[in-house]
Amino acid sequence: MTTARKTQIGLGITAVVLSVLLFIAPNTPSAKKMAEKQKLESKEVLVQDLQSQLQQAVNALEIKEKTHYDDLLATTKSTQSDSSFVEIIAFWDNLKRPDFAAYFVEQTANITQKAEDFHKAGNRYYYAIRFIKDENEIPILYQSAVRCYQKAIEKDSTDFDAKIQLAACYVEGGKDPMQGITLLKELEKLDSNNVKLQMSFAFFSVQSQQWEKAIKRFEKVLAIDSLYIEAYLHLADAYEQQGNTIKTIEMLEVYASKTDDVMARNEIKKYIEQLKKQTIK
Repeated sequence: MTTARKTQIGLGITAVVLSVLLFIAPNTPSAKKMAEKQKLESKEVLVQDLQSQLQQAVNALEIKEKTHYDDLLATTKSTQSDSSFVEIIAFWDNLKRPDFAAYFVEQTANITQKAEDFHKAGNRYYYAIRFIKDENEIPILYQSAVRCYQKAIEKDSTDFDAKIQLAACYVEGGKDPMQGITLLKELEKLDSNNVKLQMSFAFFSVQSQQWEKAIKRFEKVLAIDSLYIEAYLHLADAYEQQGNTIKTIEMLEVYASKTDDVMARNEIKKYIEQLKKQTIK
């Protein structure tokens, strides 16, 4: 992993292979109903799997922790208010289990039925993925994030960010990559100057190693928002992947001149010197 990639600030997207299996299902009412039924059953299984993992984690707690957790859960069940899960969410956050914290953020949304709360739950599931070691749980988290983003959009069709995140889940989750790309393209027609949207396109180009497309997207991000300096790091990485050392150095130097992070600036400068030495050789 390059130094440029190491210094990215929480913006990486997990690698995905964009492949699509196309098939034509019989266009009959019975076939549609069956598909809907399977979809619902799939969601129920995913939720149940997460609940099962949660229960296993609870059973593995030390006695003192489990007693505290049980007390929190009992209080939550007795109040059933939108703030009743706050302490349980904090409990799992402290134990570095963002997946379970996300589950209870969703429970909060189920009580409030607010679009912003479902959006928050979707974000919690989505960002929990990078911290999960059990690969078997990752599909569950993607589907949980999709469920929450869909509910957020149902309640607020103007939630542009939720639609971008939903598309990201489709692509990264692997089941409906082209559905995600199609959604992003539709969103681009509505707001081509949305930085988050352009970054999503850029990351997907990176994952498919389409470096020229990625570079154009990162450049567009900077054209939209010149203060989004992390884009220079991504540009440096893309140029490095192409073997263009001169442009890699150029992008890193621009980033180093603009960042307020002293540690990052020093690390970048060290790496620039290494690249320059390699160029001289």
